[in-house]
Amino acid sequence: MHDVVIKNGTLVDGTGSAPVAGDLAISDGLIAEVGGSITAPARRTIDADGAIVTPGWVDVHTHYDGQVSWDQQIAPSSHNGVTTVVMGNCGVGFAPVAPGSEQALIELMEGVEDIPGAALHEGMDWGQWESFADYLDYIDGRQYALDVGAQIAHGAVRFYAMGERGRVNEDSTADDVDAMGRIVADALEAGAVGFSTSRTIGHRALWGEPVPGTFAADDELLGIAEHMRRVGKGVFEMIPAGTVGKLDALGGEKTTQELEHDLMRRFSIASGRPVTFTLVQSPDYDPDLWRDILRMTADANDAGARMFPQVSSRPIGFLTGLSGYHAFMRKPTYIDHLASLPLAERVVVMSDPEMKAKLLAEPDIRPEEPGSMENVYGLFTRAAPVMYPMDSPVDLEPALSDTIGARAAAAGRDPLDYLYDFMLEDGGTRFASLSTVDVADRMNVLREMLVDPHTVTGLSDAGAHVTLICDGSAPTTQLTYWTRDRGGEQLPLEFIVNKQTARNAALYGFDDRGTLEVGKRADVNVIDHANLSVDAPVAHHDLPAGGTRLMQPVKGYVATLCNGVVTRDNDTDTGEFPGRLVRSS
Repeated sequence: MHDVVIKNGTLVDGTGSAPVAGDLAISDGLIAEVGGSITAPARRTIDADGAIVTPGWVDVHTHYDGQVSWDQQIAPSSHNGVTTVVMGNCGVGFAPVAPGSEQALIELMEGVEDIPGAALHEGMDWGQWESFADYLDYIDGRQYALDVGAQIAHGAVRFYAMGERGRVNEDSTADDVDAMGRIVADALEAGAVGFSTSRTIGHRALWGEPVPGTFAADDELLGIAEHMRRVGKGVFEMIPAGTVGKLDALGGEKTTQELEHDLMRRFSIASGRPVTFTLVQSPDYDPDLWRDILRMTADANDAGARMFPQVSSRPIGFLTGLSGYHAFMRKPTYIDHLASLPLAERVVVMSDPEMKAKLLAEPDIRPEEPGSMENVYGLFTRAAPVMYPMDSPVDLEPALSDTIGARAAAAGRDPLDYLYDFMLEDGGTRFASLSTVDVADRMNVLREMLVDPHTVTGLSDAGAHVTLICDGSAPTTQLTYWTRDRGGEQLPLEFIVNKQTARNAALYGFDDRGTLEVGKRADVNVIDHANLSVDAPVAHHDLPAGGTRLMQPVKGYVATLCNGVVTRDNDTDTGEFPGRLVRSS
């Protein structure tokens, strides 16, 4: 008898093969039969008539490094069909950690990834680990709704190996590099699935310092690469200089995107390991530079490197609303009298015309912490005209006439004045998104990136930027938009499924999952593809210390199974936690 049989579905098996009708059987956490009509009895039968059946999504760019301490669900990823996550990206993480240095790592994560420091301080089980191996053992003792893989981060490694010199980005010595390399090698041997670093000046700790490793000399990274070669495990993940913010001096010399790419190529050759790196179309440089990077990647891979540009499935949208960041949050009156009020009371007070006039007229007070994400208030003030109201379901191709600026012009009003009233609508629960005014053009760019044979999909940042970005739903929007809703040329269903299952699993060596094949792990989604939807963000005040996070409600997952166990049933958590730590192999 099988544990589960999924009947009458359309199987999209993750290999890239065309969808076929058929059943799927699961026994002992593994796929036992695929295709045709399965008549053997089962303890549970799931009716997939009219639904597609896919492998569980593999999200390789998340930041749950702290959340694994307090959240078994690992939301929002578990709500979006994800059954395996990789965290520890962007060079920030929480191990190794010398006793007494925890606060510095908290401030680094808060500044770079916008996770409230109070939540990280109160919610994490500090004192349970020092080494990365200890951290992995801690995770291994817990249970989740999905599987978790962890990368060791350059920022934590540098701080641990070099102390304050490493934190403030002083040059490393040969002994420092050897110490860091040994720490990384030990972590990989213990089960870390990769090593990550950030070299972009836009990533800063809460007090403004660049991430440790931002200015690391090539020899430092290449020295670590030699240790990775010795171990023969792990992926190298890097945020190149210029990805967030303009290119800056590295080691006293100016860098370029081309030089950054060459460093990653040399790292891949020296380590013998795969390299994945963020690729975006930056507004600060040649708008076609990303095409050059793709061509350079193809040439490098032809010459023996293993490079995988990591691309997103939708433009990153900065969100503004009363439960998050907004243009009025640094007004003295707001700080002193409104910020601490419950939302309903805040809306009532802000609806008073005199209060509105006062807030619109007051000068802003900059946050004390230069690296705080609160500084985005100034961006929202300037960008109010080009922000889009978010409705349900979310429209990824809004018309220019839908922008706050266009609506304000039609009403004969100032855009910031209009945005103020918009945020008070529906009891102060409305959000607008800054994803630039050329969304359609950016979607064409993303399509070209997605279909490139060398790219992988990622950049959801799930678990991070909890009140600014809501891209943990990216795996779902990738499916709905590119295979169903796009006004232009769509992409085949089997291509998108392969892109975020087997392809991502293969990058990290997760060879036991990612496809619907006999003997593979039973990580499976049953999806009502025709009705799958992602709604506007909703604020949840459920982080430790009462912190707020934004999540987008998702509808259309008939069932999600991790290791053969149903973790989501018709978009509702089942309370089952079959997920465990995934160690490198």
